[in-house]
Amino acid sequence: MTADPTRRDFLAAGLAAGALAGAAGAGGLGAQDSAVTGSGAGGAATTTPAAPSVRHSVCRWCYGGIQLDDLCAIAKRCGAQSIELLSEGDWPAVQRHGLACAVANGPCSIQKGINRVENHDAIVKEAERLLPLVGQAGIPNMIIFSGNRAGISDAEGLENCAAALRRIVPAADAANVTVIMELLNSKVDHKDYQCDRTPWGVELCKQVDSPRFRLLYDIYHMQIMEGDVIRTIKSSAPYIAHYHTGGVPGRNEIGVTQELYYPAIARAIVATGYAGFIGQEFIPRHDPETSLRQAIELCSGEA
Repeated sequence: MTADPTRRDFLAAGLAAGALAGAAGAGGLGAQDSAVTGSGAGGAATTTPAAPSVRHSVCRWCYGGIQLDDLCAIAKRCGAQSIELLSEGDWPAVQRHGLACAVANGPCSIQKGINRVENHDAIVKEAERLLPLVGQAGIPNMIIFSGNRAGISDAEGLENCAAALRRIVPAADAANVTVIMELLNSKVDHKDYQCDRTPWGVELCKQVDSPRFRLLYDIYHMQIMEGDVIRTIKSSAPYIAHYHTGGVPGRNEIGVTQELYYPAIARAIVATGYAGFIGQEFIPRHDPETSLRQAIELCSGEA
């Protein structure tokens, strides 16, 4: 089951053509967007990436027009160590390339999640099937979603999500996998999504009361919903198991022309003692390899 049908539908509608056109053309990043030097002819890197202070992952769905084997090669040239948001059929491909998968796709969709009791049995059953496989593959995290409100209050949604997660965490614990719920904005991209603010997600972690359930803090989404990113990262760090990036506005490159300053954000993440991956989840408008290299260097976490 795919983690995010909306994302995949977007790709099918034209991302592939745009990304590949940028790679084939002369464009690359413009002077205003670029913070580092890009790739040379044919997409080959002109320099060897410096060893980052944090580990980097690449969200597969952002590069749907690129074959997975080719994306693995690009990721390695840029200094990434993981391709994430993969279903079980894709795990062997990244392993062949010596890469990790930081986050496995999970048992439900963004819209139809665990905030409705009538969804619980099917989702729990699929989670219990997936989690042993995720653990055997050495994948540290599996994604899950609250689902849309569809008339359910935040208090009721919180109670329902906690009930489902209490049923799932024993299997997660046995598999040595952390189940992570993504914080998404309900203002622009995912209308009516329930887990759309950090305090709600933190309270859910407290109610589940298991180290096998944590949050995926998506920096792009939470900038749209609540801002105050660095202070929130610092105060909520014990409840965060993974991070995603994205430029605001537009969810494109995370260069120096949009409102989030990722070097400072990455330093704040490193300062919390975080030892996981930062997942690059922006939609490239320019040459994908150049954009990914830029993003990884911006998020190095170096002083």
